[in-house]
Amino acid sequence: MSRFKKMDKGDSVSNFRTAPTEPTVPYGLLKAARTSGQLNLSGRGLEEVPQSVYRLNIDTPQEAQQNVSFRATDRWWEQTDLTKLLLSSNQLTQLSDDIRLLPVLNTLDLHDNQLKSLPSALGELQELQQLRLSHNQLTSVPVELCTLKNLRSLTLQQNILESLPEELGQLENLTELDLSNNHLKDLPSSLGNLTCLQKLILCHNKLTCLPDSLANLTNVKLLDCSKNQLTDIPANISEMLALEQLYLRHNKLRLLPYLPLPALKELYFGNNQIEQLDTEQLACLKTISLLELRDNKIKTLPEQITLLTTLTRLDLTNNEISILPATLSLLPSLKVLLLQGNPLRGIRSDLLSKGTNELLKYLRGRIKEDPERVDEGHTVMTLPSQATVNVHNIKTLKLLEYSEKQADTIPDEVFDAAADQGVTTVNFSKNQLTSIPSRLVEFCSSLSDINLGFNRLTNCSHIFKFLQLVHIDLRNNQLSDLPSEMMNLTKLACIILSNNRFKSFPEVLYQICSLETVLLANNQVGRVDPTHLMKLDRLSTLDLSNNDLLSIPPELGLCTSLRCLSLEGNPFRTPRPAIVNKGTDAVLEYLRSRIPI
Repeated sequence: MSRFKKMDKGDSVSNFRTAPTEPTVPYGLLKAARTSGQLNLSGRGLEEVPQSVYRLNIDTPQEAQQNVSFRATDRWWEQTDLTKLLLSSNQLTQLSDDIRLLPVLNTLDLHDNQLKSLPSALGELQELQQLRLSHNQLTSVPVELCTLKNLRSLTLQQNILESLPEELGQLENLTELDLSNNHLKDLPSSLGNLTCLQKLILCHNKLTCLPDSLANLTNVKLLDCSKNQLTDIPANISEMLALEQLYLRHNKLRLLPYLPLPALKELYFGNNQIEQLDTEQLACLKTISLLELRDNKIKTLPEQITLLTTLTRLDLTNNEISILPATLSLLPSLKVLLLQGNPLRGIRSDLLSKGTNELLKYLRGRIKEDPERVDEGHTVMTLPSQATVNVHNIKTLKLLEYSEKQADTIPDEVFDAAADQGVTTVNFSKNQLTSIPSRLVEFCSSLSDINLGFNRLTNCSHIFKFLQLVHIDLRNNQLSDLPSEMMNLTKLACIILSNNRFKSFPEVLYQICSLETVLLANNQVGRVDPTHLMKLDRLSTLDLSNNDLLSIPPELGLCTSLRCLSLEGNPFRTPRPAIVNKGTDAVLEYLRSRIPI
């Protein structure tokens, strides 16, 4: 038996201790927590919080019997009260009112448990700044929680909340609130009192409207209302002057709202019901860099889209656009233009597959007078290696470009010029690269968009390190496989692999559930697994044209998220060309009819 469990009846400190029990937490952890003020019990299979944790601040430690000398190494009398308690990824079903015995906690992490309710005693933790409650089974939030005046971050995503208390507005110092993936149908009007909020996540709920008081949140930089049932946006949202990123994907919106927001850089409006773009709504987007309008019903683009001089990325995938205005090519900052899944007239599909630069060149050729303009205010720096880097693009657009050089390596000076600039987009297309430049990893924490198309890549072994990656263009290379570690790219939405050497659908792609667009045209793909493909419930665009598919499995018709499926140019006999030519809906319906009963 440990010497710490032996008690001398005459020990003067024994009266301060509770009855000895077999601890469920290693004593060494508790001892270290008294010194550091932090205790991490995550992932230990706990079904309840041990009393030794709740009483950590008030029970006299066991070593008090041994080390009473002032010369002792363990100065137990100088213990620190617990300020950080991590209990995530356990099997906790409840939290005791004894949590009040830890009054100076500033961080409490309870995410990924089985909590169905919270004790009112939480309201007594007045020093609490971070409270993580996501991935539980909470049906309500206790009113007492709303008295935590010092709370900065509250995460409640992945619960089963149907409503929130009106008192929520009392959390006046809150800067981050995540309510995503719940069952909320409305929001308390007091939400507008949270004037310190900078990040508000409301996606994956059942909201049909947003409160007018939202306009009071003038410090919010990111607002995500995706995957709700919104049919309208309050006009006074234009008063949210700090807003930089606005997500409104997957709703029932028919019009692009009027958003004269001075800081707005990214607007995500995909998967709605927009049929037309009004000049007034476009003209007010004076600082927009990314505009996503994919999966709507847009039929035409107004000429006034050229007013978006700061636009670098425009996603119009899966709309009903038949004609592109040639003046689109005059957008001075446009680097990525996505148009797959539109019934475009006068533009060959092979031209679209060649990428944005070729398409813009084609559109410029349709303008009678030369539209080429050079902005003298953009700083261009010539490096010792004769590499030319646009410093303005790096600092302002966070874009690092070294394309069309036919280079087999990227000069170090290019990477040096972008050091510590938070680059989000890299374009190294149209070179002679045989592998991904090793120094590209220096930007892995910020890169969301990589274009390595038109090179000679035979592998992309480092690509899985770019965990922020949303778009990657690897077309026209010599790839035949993708690394299995790519499954960690949980934000990847679009991958372009056209004109490579793939003989089957890359297995790792079946495991990337965030994918929305997969372009695999002009390869040698001979099979695709519909049972795995069905797990990609966000996949809306799949291009398998010009491959070696001898048959199309009927179960592919069950992939109901697909809005654009391209199969032309394959040697299969069914469905017949007449059905394929009718479009995606007709093909999917035909395939479903062929599933054996």
